[in-house]
Amino acid sequence: MKRYIARMIVIIVAVSAAPAFAADVVRLGNLKFAHYGAVSYMKEICGKYNLKVEERVFPKGIDIIPAIIAGEIDIAASAADAAIAGRASGAPVFIVAGFAKGGARLVAQANSGIRTLKDLKGKKVGVARGGAQELLLLAELEKAGLSWSDKPGKDVLIVYLAFADLNQALAARHIDAMCQSEPQSSQAINKKFGVEILKPYDTPLGEPIRALVMTEKMYRDKRDVAERTMMCFVEATALFRKDMNPAEKYVRNSMFKGQISTEDFRDAMDNAQYTYDISIEHIDITTRLMQKYGVGRMARPPRAADWVKLDLLQKAKATLKVK
Repeated sequence: MKRYIARMIVIIVAVSAAPAFAADVVRLGNLKFAHYGAVSYMKEICGKYNLKVEERVFPKGIDIIPAIIAGEIDIAASAADAAIAGRASGAPVFIVAGFAKGGARLVAQANSGIRTLKDLKGKKVGVARGGAQELLLLAELEKAGLSWSDKPGKDVLIVYLAFADLNQALAARHIDAMCQSEPQSSQAINKKFGVEILKPYDTPLGEPIRALVMTEKMYRDKRDVAERTMMCFVEATALFRKDMNPAEKYVRNSMFKGQISTEDFRDAMDNAQYTYDISIEHIDITTRLMQKYGVGRMARPPRAADWVKLDLLQKAKATLKVK
């Protein structure tokens, strides 16, 4: 009897010491911008959904596509045009939500005399290739009747630079203007080396909506993980939409490590909005403009209805009772 009791005690201790079910790992590709903050914040609350979100930050959205194709990323935050170009090139992804609106600004060199789009004639304008800012810039130049190229000979000389290099180039007067994301465009204005020309939202594209993409494999083969991931995303976004204070604290301290000020963050988010929603129509419009301007160089542009899948989002919003 004593041996039996001793054996049971050993079994009970062993069972109680056994680890809980391991969290499912979700590999996130993200960018370092203020309006990408809610996506990044998923890794702070993912434990309640039995997830472990491992974030990898990329220089720009199109850089995430090779990692997705290589099977290294499960979900990613991206400008819609980068996602569209990726899908057209064979990346096995679905758009499953939107996560931010706006977040772009056309900024001129301070004291340059540039105040309108027409004033850009004969000037050098910097922009990152493959981001929402490129498409917005080209749509605005067309609206103003200006021609452009990255080679001399047109009204506007486009200078392609990384997001991280645009502010430095403007401050050093290597470019006359830039179409830049947030909070970098707000920083340029607050540090007095840039002035706003306009927020480039008055073309058929309107305010750009950034896309949350998910691999087809995760969407189809890991449905439970996909559903919990979407719940995590919606909860993180709901928190940042409700109260800008935790959003500011997280973006300034965790994402930018104190490199941006309260003024930079607040000005940036006056020009952007955390959201969940995106539409098939918006993706189709973006695709048509990309074709028109040769952005992404797509041989076979994808049809939005074939790869925009919003059922996970709708279910998560209903479950969490958010609008």
